[in-house]
Amino acid sequence: MPKKTDPKADQNPDPSNRILDAGLAIAARGDWHKAGLAAIATEAGLAFHEVLAHFPSKLAILDAFARRIDLQSVQGAEDGEGEPPRDRLFDGMMRRFDALSPHKPAVSMLLREARRDPAMIGAGAAAVLRSMALTLEASGMSCGGIAGMMRAKLLGALYLSVLKTWLGDDSADMTQTMATLDRRLRSAAPWLGLGRDGAAANRGGEAAPTR
Repeated sequence: MPKKTDPKADQNPDPSNRILDAGLAIAARGDWHKAGLAAIATEAGLAFHEVLAHFPSKLAILDAFARRIDLQSVQGAEDGEGEPPRDRLFDGMMRRFDALSPHKPAVSMLLREARRDPAMIGAGAAAVLRSMALTLEASGMSCGGIAGMMRAKLLGALYLSVLKTWLGDDSADMTQTMATLDRRLRSAAPWLGLGRDGAAANRGGEAAPTR
């Protein structure tokens, strides 16, 4: 049986990216739980062995997705050097939501799938902790030692709470997401090592909106 022809193959020749995009497409349709690597290979227009050469499991594909978002979310972090850590952290978190936005249907379905898959929950928790540590570091904040680990865990809990708002935020500029993130950062500021300043974190020089 011939492989499925991928119309995007010429634009996306990297097999790893094709596999990842295929997995996200399957997830967005709600088929992640029942699809195996063979189905992902067909979706990507690749042979089964080509998928195995890059990803030994579906969890490895999800980890690659998390790392792609990590990379996109820290790009441009240097532009905020010299700004207050709280503003940089706000911007870094919003860059993460910006990066996730094209994949909102897939993210929504994957979160639903995780409720019945302990392995996904465990892998997801580890990925969130890693991502938050990178976000803190990109914001000029320490993430080393016990204090840094606790800070990353707290930011992870904060991120997941804002993620719920983001999933239902249909505004073009993510107004609700920004407002929720600002409130959460304001409340958690002392425990994140951001001081007790009650001023709103800024994005693009404007105060984050409030409801």
